[in-house]
This record gives sequence, C-alpha cells and structure tokens, in this order.
Amino acid sequence: MAARLAIDGGTPVIAEPIPGGMHGPSMIDQREIDAVTEVLRSGKLFRFVEDSNVGNFESEAAAHLGAKHALMVNSGTSAIICGLTGIGIGPGDEVILPGYTFIATAAAIVGVGAIPVIAEIDDSLGLDLADVERKITPHTKAILPVHMQGVPCRLEAIVELARKHDLKVIEDCCQCVGGQYKGKYAGTWGDAGAWSLNYYKVISCGEGGLVFTDDYDIYERAAFAAEPGLPMWMSDSEWQSKPFSRQCYRTSEILGAIARVQLSKLEDILGHTRRLKKAFTAELADDPKGYIRQHVDDPTGECGISAAIIVHDLELAKKYADALRAEGLNAGTAYNEGFPDRHIYTYWDSILFKHSPDASGYPWADPRYKGDVEYSRDMCPQTLSILGRALRFGFNVNMQEEHARLMAAAINKVDAALG
Repeated sequence: MAARLAIDGGTPVIAEPIPGGMHGPSMIDQREIDAVTEVLRSGKLFRFVEDSNVGNFESEAAAHLGAKHALMVNSGTSAIICGLTGIGIGPGDEVILPGYTFIATAAAIVGVGAIPVIAEIDDSLGLDLADVERKITPHTKAILPVHMQGVPCRLEAIVELARKHDLKVIEDCCQCVGGQYKGKYAGTWGDAGAWSLNYYKVISCGEGGLVFTDDYDIYERAAFAAEPGLPMWMSDSEWQSKPFSRQCYRTSEILGAIARVQLSKLEDILGHTRRLKKAFTAELADDPKGYIRQHVDDPTGECGISAAIIVHDLELAKKYADALRAEGLNAGTAYNEGFPDRHIYTYWDSILFKHSPDASGYPWADPRYKGDVEYSRDMCPQTLSILGRALRFGFNVNMQEEHARLMAAAINKVDAALG
C-alpha cells in the first residue's frame, strides 16, 4: 500500500529544506583571499609577468587533465570560440550541437562565422547519434558534444562517428569540469575541450575559461584567437603557424590566482558530490513504475552534481513535480510553461531567427556558406518531449548523504503512488 502523498494530506518525506549552494563558490576560504591579496599587493595584475598565476594555472590544469596544452581565457564561451578557431572552423562551415545546452555554445559557433546545426538529444540528455548522422552534410566540419550537468554524453560513439565522417570534435565541458569518461577526462577525447570557470560551475573564479588540447597547432591557433597582440610578445621562432589577430579573450592574474586555488579543491568537491549521487542512486527503486533514469554511459566518471528521471508521459511528469514539491523536494520539468530554460534551443531567438550584428545577415547569408539550414521552435520534437518529461535534481557540497537519500525516498514515494 503506497504511503499517502503529502499533496493529499500525508506527511512530507523531507521535513527540513535541502541545503542549497554552489560548488566551487561554496568552498571559497582564506586560501582564495590570500591568493588574491598577494596579487593585489604585488601590483602585477597583467598575465604576462614572471611566475604568472594564469600561466601556472594553465600548466597545472593541463597536468591534471593529462593534456599537453592549455590556455586560460575570460569565459567558457571564449574557450569554445578559441577551440573552434584552433581546429580551423570558420565561415561556410557547419557545426552540429545538441538542442539542450546554454545558448553560448551556439553563439560560439556563430562567433567564428560558422553555422550551428541543432540536433536532437536522447535519454542521456546528450546528442542523439542517429540524428547527428542524419544532419551531416558536405558542409559539416565538426561535432560539438555538450556534457550537461556533469554527465558526459555518449562520447566514445560520438568520436567514432566523427572519425567515420572525417569531422573534428570539440567538447563543451563547461558544466562537466573534472568529469571523466572511461578513464579519460571529458574534453580529452576530441580534438579540443573547453571548461567554464563561471560562478555556477564546478570550480569558479567568477568568470573564466580554459581550452585544452594535445595538438600544438590547435593550441597555437587558439592562443592567437585569444590574444591579438600575442605575436608581439613572442619572437618569430616561437610560433609554427602564421600569426593572425582576432578579438581579445585574455584574462587577469586575479582570476588566475583564484582558479589555481579552486583547481586544488576540484577532487575534494567531486569526491563529495559523487558520494551524494551514489547514495541517491542506491536508494532509488530498482524497478520504477512511472519513469526511467537518465542514461549514463560511465557512472563512475560523472561529476555527481545532478541526476534526472524521465517520466513516461507529460501529464504524469507534471503530477510528479507537484507531488515532489509537496514532499519537500523542489522539482519541475526542464521544459514547461514557466520560466524559460535558456539551455533549450527553443528559446534561442537570436539563433532561430538568424539575427546578425549587421545588415549582411552574417554568417547565414555569407556567400561562402552553400548550405541551407532552417530553424523552428519545434524542429527537435524528441528533445522537447524528453525535456518536457525530465525532472532534474542537483547535488552540492553543502549537502550530506542523508539529504540525497531523502531525495530518493521522496521520488520512491511519489512513484509508488502515481506510477
């Protein structure tokens, strides 16, 4: 006999609010304060100084990832832009990305003059391989998989598909800093990877990004894309490619100092969130009636900062969300009539309506582009269906394992009653 739901007058599973908070920002302590204070007292805020914090962060992050080269920039968006430039993407090219990601991923593609091609997601909440292959054209030059909410997508299959069609892969790891996939860090499977160090990410310096790769040519091109004056800081013998100048995405020593301290805390943060996710998963019913769990290719490597269930139909998902809120667990579907989630393509008006910064209609109307990509709000029905039924739950460093178990107990109670 299912327990009486709180929405029907029963006792809520969760009596006290689940602790909120971020990841990296919640871990800020005297170490970050001291690091920033030291930079300010030195008066050396520009990154091109001796024993640079930015340079040291790049070296330390590359070593952590097992990557040969890393470049710190001022945002995750900038990191993707520099990575795309590094792999040679430009006007006339198409880049496939999922319909579930922040608009910045698509904006970065437009930022290098290329065309975003929006593909469906599947129950991994990452790219649907069949739809990606359907959308490959003679103009496709790269696939840009996104590891949403700390869960790497079907990465091995995506890389295999890209190699089959001679395409580049740049991984958006902005929400998956430190995530691993089958023994390798997310971002090191493709040709280049990108981190975000934004306030909302796993580690943070407020705003910042990192692009990393094993290919020196990609790194050097990314560096030129990030710093128009870079050739003036180097001798002719220090570069292998012909230098070019783009926009400036350079970051400062203050952000580098914070990022170094945060990087030293990364594994502690992920160790905690992974324990929370493990406790949550262990408590969930093995055979739920009303939903399936988000598919996770490698449960041991994901960041453990989120979990998702995909309810069988839309109306039932709404009932689950209402019932879970009454049980003390804040819940809502990713795609609904409430506040727009800008991580869903349907709200990317500037992309869907091909808004250009000038009258030329660039990049869609660029004469170098010979394709014919069209967009609409309902162009990815599978994505909207999944996200309309998906309930996502977050874990943070201020929570304890008992909180995670209570979250799962609330889901079990609702599923037993409604599923």
